[in-house]
Amino acid sequence: MDDDEIIRAAKAKRGSPFLNTAQAAFYIGLSRRTLEKMRLTGAGPRFRKHGRYVRYHIDDLEAWSLGERRESTSDEGERR
Repeated sequence: MDDDEIIRAAKAKRGSPFLNTAQAAFYIGLSRRTLEKMRLTGAGPRFRKHGRYVRYHIDDLEAWSLGERRESTSDEGERR
C-alpha cells in the first residue's frame, strides 16, 4: 500500500464509514489479497456491494475483529 492509499484510508475513516478493499485490509492489518480470499470463502468481515464496487463499513470491520478475539493460540474464539 502506498502513502496515497494510507492517506485516503485515514480520510475515509474520518469522513465516510465505507472503505474499499485496500483501505479495509490496511485498517484491520491484513493484505488486500487475504481479505479478497476471505470474502470468497465467507470467512472475513461482512461487506456490501455498491453497484460493482465492494465496500466495507467500519462498524462491520470492528465487529468482525471483536469476533476474532482469542485468549490463547489454541482458543477457537467467538465464531459465528
